[in-house]
Amino acid sequence: MASEERLPLLEDDESLDLPRYTPKSLVPQSLGPYPDGQPERLPISGGSSVLTLLEQDSVVALFVVAFDTRSGNIIEWCLPEETDLDGVEFKAMTSGSHTLNSDFVYFRKDNLFGLACFENMRVDSEIERGARMKSVGILSLSYTTLYRHMQFLETQVRHQLETPGNYSQLLAFYNDRRGILPSDGTSDTLKASSPRSTPSTPSRDLLPEMRITHPAGCFSQFIKFFGEQIFVLWKFALLQRRIIFFSPPPIGVVCYRVYCACCLANHSIPGLNSIELRPHFYVNVADIEALESEVAYVACTTEKIFESKTHLYDIYVDNQIVKAGSPAMKDLLKVTEGDKERLVKLSNLRTAHKFSTEELGQETYTNEEEIITSFFTEMNERLFQTLLDISQSQDRQLTSDHMKSIGLDPTGDRVFLMELVEHYGIDVVLMVDNPCCPK
Repeated sequence: MASEERLPLLEDDESLDLPRYTPKSLVPQSLGPYPDGQPERLPISGGSSVLTLLEQDSVVALFVVAFDTRSGNIIEWCLPEETDLDGVEFKAMTSGSHTLNSDFVYFRKDNLFGLACFENMRVDSEIERGARMKSVGILSLSYTTLYRHMQFLETQVRHQLETPGNYSQLLAFYNDRRGILPSDGTSDTLKASSPRSTPSTPSRDLLPEMRITHPAGCFSQFIKFFGEQIFVLWKFALLQRRIIFFSPPPIGVVCYRVYCACCLANHSIPGLNSIELRPHFYVNVADIEALESEVAYVACTTEKIFESKTHLYDIYVDNQIVKAGSPAMKDLLKVTEGDKERLVKLSNLRTAHKFSTEELGQETYTNEEEIITSFFTEMNERLFQTLLDISQSQDRQLTSDHMKSIGLDPTGDRVFLMELVEHYGIDVVLMVDNPCCPK
């Protein structure tokens, strides 16, 4: 992956005096500031309340995972020592990573989010079978601040490979950035323990009500990779379905696809009967039982076994091949004329923006990403607002003209629209002719 694909867009952070641990990011950046100043305590729930208060850039746990030739993946070291890291050793060092020189991965551990950097170093050691593999990672309250530490983690995993057992820099980092989880289990808050744990960008909103900052070129590459199928993914994201992305290693770039897929459903329309589309990032076989109880999520994996677990997903995305988990979902996989028209509109916007910025001699990455995310946000808001307005009208009739006005194909997008109004409980009467039932 080209280096510029992993660079962050942090324009809104440039005025802040914050430690910069990384040139890469995976972060939605919400609007602020917090009106009443900086709160002392933060919720630790994984739900939508997490970002309703100012986020602290605090680390809940820090760990080193190693591959042992006799025991497999093991937690070599961690702080705090009593942290429950069960299963993290198989998330921080993903299935198939032994074939790579390096990678990174985002994941979830219960209600916390993690980021780990992996590296594989050749060594002249029969005991280690010629290779030393380790990952260094952190757990935090939310994935929105993890990106700040990626460069530090990359540096530390190389340090751990070259000088095994030397944890002094990790200890200093943890003491500087740590957050304390309540030990009595009665509180749902996290308290920053160090005054040097400078808060991250002020934040009041979670997906989908957020402003987005992400790896430069992330959305551009996402759209280039999927083409017209981006709007198939958009429909499933807006319907808050279960989406699994599969790809062989490396998994880092696939974590970005999880992020982008969640962002396709962004809007700020209040009062909708909906649930949160939760990013799980990397999952493995140990997550199967937990995923069985989830009704809406986006995840990625390197384990092919998930394809056969059709009860776990609504769509399974094998690189550029999108398949449904059930026959009922297959109609939504078709690329419609409306999808093609939407892609043309988006491409035209991007081209016009690129031309104007080049004329002015400006950097195009940041604004192009904003053009893309704004396109989906505005399209979603126009769609929902129109449906809500019609539901409050006297006849509640949704016509072909209404569908065209919100950029939907009256014929090809009929199934999607029926699913959408049912899912969100929007009371409208669909007057669009069914092509399968001629008059």
